[in-house]
Amino acid sequence: MMDSLKDLKIILRGAGDLATGVALRLHRSGFRCLLLLETAHPLAVRRMVSFSEAINLGKVCVEGVTARRIDEMGRANEWLPDDEIPVVIDPEGKSIQTLQPDIVIDAIIAKRNTGTNINDAELVIGLGPGFTAGRDVNCVIETMRGHGLGRVIYDGYATPDTGIPGNIGGYTHERLLRAPGAGMFKTDYNIGDSVNRGDCVATVDSAPVYADLSGVLRGLLRSATPVEQGTKLGDIDPRSKTAFCRTASDKAMAIGGGVLEAMLRHFNN
Repeated sequence: MMDSLKDLKIILRGAGDLATGVALRLHRSGFRCLLLLETAHPLAVRRMVSFSEAINLGKVCVEGVTARRIDEMGRANEWLPDDEIPVVIDPEGKSIQTLQPDIVIDAIIAKRNTGTNINDAELVIGLGPGFTAGRDVNCVIETMRGHGLGRVIYDGYATPDTGIPGNIGGYTHERLLRAPGAGMFKTDYNIGDSVNRGDCVATVDSAPVYADLSGVLRGLLRSATPVEQGTKLGDIDPRSKTAFCRTASDKAMAIGGGVLEAMLRHFNN
């Protein structure tokens, strides 16, 4: 039995930029028994604000909060000191049954349920489309930009995926860099660099990848990453503010607020 809400054991499936926004919200609100599950080869575009980078670097700091990779699965049950969040390689979520958390949050953002079950914990939360509240999760958090962003859904599901990226500065599809084919992604650019419309930002094998608008590279995959056709390679922010590259997005923080609301409503009731 937990002594207080801060002792709740929470597992997040996923450690990308949206999952990181959720983790930041919870960590700052006093929830320190957090564990993030990731794949062995994360494809986070917004690497500077994704705790998944701990898989590659060993540890990473986002907005003053540090996440550290844990290589021995047994150590995850120890949880880390208050100032660090553990990240483990466990894409299938096998540790959920072993660790028996109080809360499971599916933050993979796969647009479909990849195995999360309403019986995984006392409270199970799904982010975005692919989940039905009351069937495979207790509640769903809306992830579509707009009036409903961050709202908690207890009956039904989130807005279906439209395939259209969120509107930032009046741009949607133009913001994203996508692989023209399968191959090796290579670039000499870095996150935070400015680009102009028509610039060749990267290549996939010999195929060039051009910027469709001017702005700042808010996100970019690591160079020398193998990709499939259509893989999201980068994200251009037309607002051209480099500070946005180093902080969690408004979307991530709104979703984190929805998760926090769902948790407090459940356990305070």
